[in-house]
Amino acid sequence: MIRRQHVVAVLAAALMTIPLTACGGGQKPAREGFTVGLLLPSRTVPRWEHSDRPLIEAQVRKLCPGCKVEYANAENDVTRQRQQMVSMVTKGAKVLILDAADTRAVRSSVQEAHRAGVKVIAYDRLAEGPVTGYVGFDALHIGRLQGEALLKGMGRRAGGGDVVMMNGDPSGPNAAYYKKGALAVLAGEVKIARSYDTLDWSTQNAHGNMSAAIAALGPDRIDGVLAANDSIAAGVVAALKSAGVTKLPPVTGQDADLDAVRRIVKGEQYMTVYKPFKDEAAAVAAMAVAVGKGEDPGDSATTTTDSPTTTRIPSVLLTADAVTVGDIRRVLVDHGAYTVARICTPQLRAACDRAGLTR
Repeated sequence: MIRRQHVVAVLAAALMTIPLTACGGGQKPAREGFTVGLLLPSRTVPRWEHSDRPLIEAQVRKLCPGCKVEYANAENDVTRQRQQMVSMVTKGAKVLILDAADTRAVRSSVQEAHRAGVKVIAYDRLAEGPVTGYVGFDALHIGRLQGEALLKGMGRRAGGGDVVMMNGDPSGPNAAYYKKGALAVLAGEVKIARSYDTLDWSTQNAHGNMSAAIAALGPDRIDGVLAANDSIAAGVVAALKSAGVTKLPPVTGQDADLDAVRRIVKGEQYMTVYKPFKDEAAAVAAMAVAVGKGEDPGDSATTTTDSPTTTRIPSVLLTADAVTVGDIRRVLVDHGAYTVARICTPQLRAACDRAGLTR
């Protein structure tokens, strides 16, 4: 608690030193450009560094050639992310694109940035506090996609079969929405035999939780696994294989990580959820640049969203797609997420041929 108060005090003191020109007071539209801060939450989930960062940076520079992107990764450390926000505001960033490591814990930091005239656009996770806009996906819908796919993958075993739920990190609101959406589909159809929260969305933590489920239930009593994302699915699959399970139950996922797509081709993971990161990155870059130029964020929004602290936040909510082996070409390859050559390593050539993924 003392540490938290110290960080808030540092932030407040830092913001008082910012020149008025950095706060947007009376500034002319920045034709020569301005600084956009990009704060991502972790390196645990591959998408942040491999997809989101380069896509957002490229799109900001395309829309605003004179703009500079200042980047920082919190590496799952809330205190670090709040200090990164202090640094960016102090250096004169005009807009922050924030994917919060903990959406509640950054509230005071968002408030202080807002007081300094620095706009905060919440990205992928809806941070609390006076954010100017939000770009992400409908998390409830994603949970429903996972639940529906799991029932389909379980087939006849869906009638009362035993399911292990491997949920995401409860520090973020999306994890609760994914779980709620999935349970809305699974309730009354299956038995939730075990349910775990996966701290940091970590593959290692997922492996430990899944090993505990296997020890408690037995390797042959698990009919399906609702894994909240692909990093968790990787730990689940590894734990099942370590336990000697040769006929793996259907396992869900999310993010369409390349390794997950390859597991789907091999038959080790049943499905993932593809969120078109290029569209998400383009939408948040457009909103950030517009806001930095003094435009209304509502002009680039398609709807509004309420957070626990703020109502009617101008928002762009994008649509995600379920991906099983039969969907890989249509959803991922045809949309340019991956090429067949990138998915189909020499070791996967036979499996790719069976999946219709030919060059």
